[in-house]
Amino acid sequence: MKEDKLQTIKEDRRLLPYVPDVTGRRTNMDRRQGREADKKQREVDFETYVASAEAGRRFKVHIPVRLVYKEKGKKKECKGTCLDISSTGMLFVMDGKTSSIDEISDVTLYFTIAPGDMPEGYEMKVKGLPAEVVRSFQKEGCPALGIHFKKSLSEYYQGKRGKYLIALSAFFLLCISLVIILMRSESVIYFKFNKFLYLYSIITAGFLLTRYFFAIFYKPVKVDMHFTPGVSVIIPCFNEETWIQRTILSCVNQDYPPDKLQVIVVDDCSTDHSIEKIQEIIEKLDADDPSVHIKERVMYYKQEKNSGKREALAKGLELSKHELLVFVDSDSFLSPYAIRNIVQPFKDTDMGGVCGRTDVANTYTNSLTKMQAVRYYIAFRIMKAAEGFFDAATCLSGPLSCYRKDLVEKYCDAWLHQKFLGRKATFGDDRSLTNFILRHNRTTYQDTAICETIVPNQYSSFLKQQMRWKRSWLRESLIAAKYMWKKEPFMALSFYFGLVVPIAAPIVVIYNLIYIPLMHRVFPSTFLIGMALMALLMSMAQLFLRKSSTWVFGIWFCLYYEAVLLWQMPVAWFTFWKDTWGTRMTASDVREAEKKKEKLAKKAAKKAGGHQ
Repeated sequence: MKEDKLQTIKEDRRLLPYVPDVTGRRTNMDRRQGREADKKQREVDFETYVASAEAGRRFKVHIPVRLVYKEKGKKKECKGTCLDISSTGMLFVMDGKTSSIDEISDVTLYFTIAPGDMPEGYEMKVKGLPAEVVRSFQKEGCPALGIHFKKSLSEYYQGKRGKYLIALSAFFLLCISLVIILMRSESVIYFKFNKFLYLYSIITAGFLLTRYFFAIFYKPVKVDMHFTPGVSVIIPCFNEETWIQRTILSCVNQDYPPDKLQVIVVDDCSTDHSIEKIQEIIEKLDADDPSVHIKERVMYYKQEKNSGKREALAKGLELSKHELLVFVDSDSFLSPYAIRNIVQPFKDTDMGGVCGRTDVANTYTNSLTKMQAVRYYIAFRIMKAAEGFFDAATCLSGPLSCYRKDLVEKYCDAWLHQKFLGRKATFGDDRSLTNFILRHNRTTYQDTAICETIVPNQYSSFLKQQMRWKRSWLRESLIAAKYMWKKEPFMALSFYFGLVVPIAAPIVVIYNLIYIPLMHRVFPSTFLIGMALMALLMSMAQLFLRKSSTWVFGIWFCLYYEAVLLWQMPVAWFTFWKDTWGTRMTASDVREAEKKKEKLAKKAAKKAGGHQ
């Protein structure tokens, strides 16, 4: 298996730098943010404070740097390596010795940030960035400089080409939308010739364009620093020894009152070293800062037998002590401000559940993960944001979601024992629970509550995951169709459009790409142009919103969807009853594997008997 390429954040001196200190001996701010002005800003304008803190995040890198400076009026230069970098500065180690290192003040920098060195949007060539040396020292016998950028990397990018790319992507977004509208106007004119085909094209365009339109007006709920309800974070775990420690650490390391945050890990009889890893990180956290009282706030429980994700979450519910529940997947990592942000919509007493934004942690591993990174971002920032505008998010995603505890308790038994056409539902737990909540309450999306998750880096695992998602989507969408008409009219109409589009898509593609060319000798140019425009719309939105070099993979994802993923839908129609997970060995997967083994054994025995 290919090793995932992950950003490496430079370690803080403490394991929990974001946890407020109950003793009052320290703050949750590092030395760059410890000024009184910053403390006041945190109380008055939390969003700006977070943006400033995020700009100071340092990443371990190995970037060649050319440094130009003046000595006695003469321009000189030296080469070296950047060992860690943030948006506001870097640690620079010289390749050779410089006698006048202590006299260096103002410098100019030349370097390249490769994709994956820093978060998406920072990949760029830096030429002539003005900076100043704030300290000099020796590092492993080599001269080293602490350098502060006079312009942040964001400001530099914006001044160089960022504003042009944003303007260009915005222009293309507008043009593409107008062309799609004009093409669908043509569909109205020719509607009488093929009602099914042209109605489908109108519905598809209407569904996508309205999602983009309403996403423009979506705004996350602002942070009220005084609103801090009690939160129990529940992490279901099964064979996640690689990631579970990082997940637990991210859930504990939150800018949130420690006495109002509980973390519960429920292990579903893992067969690897997950339990040992869980115990190890709890002991390490407790030793790092006894004042946080980790063992009183973090607990783990091992199931008696492998029972599945829903049962693990239900056990976490039983052990929880706070009014809100946050469900986090065991391979997902919360930002330090995720909990504070995700609770804010619950100031509305009718709010039943909130979904956070999920980004891809291993974006730059290969082309598959890059495609998923674009897909995830658009799915949340556009599609789910549009649903959030109407307080009707149809799926509170597994990596990061928050629920009112009393509602989960109310529906827990029905959720645990859910059946569809006589078969027990074993996956699609997030979409299923959302249906129970959304039926009588509101659900929304909070874009500022961010987590990162590990996505499949191999096509075999990815396709199994997608098939599982399509089966659960089909089941839960049919259930949601029974009550969505009661919601806001625009949202209801959009939901039913979104239900029709993927179900009918295989038929439409076959009709346009096979039937029309063979039977009528007409090249499907209009259909192909429409597909290309939809792909470009996704990519341009990624470029406009995230300014990332991954934008081109939006086009590749759309092509891959049409060529491969689309055809999983008919398979899902006829195999919705399957309860196997596909990407992990659940009890159902074990039974399925044993059946296949028995079948192969019988076939081999039959074959051997035929040769005798």
